[in-house]
Amino acid sequence: MTTRTVDTTKELAAFLRNRRERLDPHDFDLPSRQQARRTPGLRREEVAELAGVSIDYIVRLEQARGLRPSASVVEALAQALRLGPDERAYLFNLAQQRPRTADTPATTAAPPLARLVADLSPLPAMLMNHRYDILAWNGEMARLLLDFDTLPPSQRNAMWLCLVHPEIRELYVDPERVVREGIAHLRTAWAAHPEDRALTDLITECATHNEEFARWWAERDVSVNGRGQKVLRHPGAGVIAVHFEVLMPLQDPDQLLMIVRAADDESRSALDRLCAR
Repeated sequence: MTTRTVDTTKELAAFLRNRRERLDPHDFDLPSRQQARRTPGLRREEVAELAGVSIDYIVRLEQARGLRPSASVVEALAQALRLGPDERAYLFNLAQQRPRTADTPATTAAPPLARLVADLSPLPAMLMNHRYDILAWNGEMARLLLDFDTLPPSQRNAMWLCLVHPEIRELYVDPERVVREGIAHLRTAWAAHPEDRALTDLITECATHNEEFARWWAERDVSVNGRGQKVLRHPGAGVIAVHFEVLMPLQDPDQLLMIVRAADDESRSALDRLCAR
């Protein structure tokens, strides 16, 4: 599989088709029609009616014929397709109706943020960019996940590690969910940073060498994973359930600060023992 830098017109067309075909016609108050449905989801004319645009407009959008919908049309389409917040943001990015962040992401940690990562001890913390490149981490995060100092910089990427590194693959109790959430984040970042060749190369490499990644990438799920819970089976500390929070500094919005906390008393004790070594 080869993933080029984003052709937003084609991706917009594919995303609109994908979300239209996912919808259940029975969930909408639509006029009954005699002819049987030959394809899943809503018909183009039904989406056009719901969005208040012409059928020809929907056809041209889904055929990637060079249209750039206005912000009001994008909003109408998002409502017609019942998109969630992350899907709506993705659609606005594809339609180029939202201010973009810088297309050259940080490759080194901003010094104040690197100091903050260290100061967050004993909470495990690390700093990433939108590609999931790991820019800085403290000792507690290294003990919990992996000593990133042992890796060359080119391999310090959270998605690549989840797919390839044996220690990380064995660490998560539910690795499929972790990878799928990571893919949904990468697709969101891919639309927001269409000129980021390094991100495109990362996606291409993962999809080419990992069949599961390629299959899940094709599902076009999008999500921004700002918080959640993961369960790890640590070889030295046993099962540890953690809550994570990802924060975006206003001064450096391309750098993402992840902070991890124990999710329960047993996990807190296990994490304390691990970090005290």
